[in-house]
Amino acid sequence: MNKPKKTDISKIDLEELKDKTTEIPSTLPYAHHSGSALVKPEDKGKIVGKAVSAMHAQTDMQMAQIYQQMQVLAEQAKRIQSRVEVSERIYQASISFEPLINHTYYLYQREDGNDFLSMVGPEEWGRKKPFVSFVAEVKLLADHTWELLKKNQS
Repeated sequence: MNKPKKTDISKIDLEELKDKTTEIPSTLPYAHHSGSALVKPEDKGKIVGKAVSAMHAQTDMQMAQIYQQMQVLAEQAKRIQSRVEVSERIYQASISFEPLINHTYYLYQREDGNDFLSMVGPEEWGRKKPFVSFVAEVKLLADHTWELLKKNQS
């Protein structure tokens, strides 16, 4: 039978052993005995990579939504600007009646280049037309701007 080997206590470095032990095992970054739970070091690069990827996906989605909202706002601004331009032209035109809100009217241009607003549509005139060209069909809105319903393409 083999005899157990005796440990020579004089050869034990107590300072070295002190660095390898603790009185509070829960503070160790590794399992301190065979029955301890398995502790795996996390791959910080992998965790950060996933977080950064998720962050980019989320912010890209939000930026796309904001871009779509900006496009809608830009289109609304263009429509308002168009209404202002048409309204300014109509208010410079000759109007021999009081236009009513939500009614449709017709803008024409005379031979002398001046515009006039009429209640008569382009197809409703007889043979003698008092205009050179039909400019647009418009509707007076409640804010006293004019909505362009139909513009002459020529």
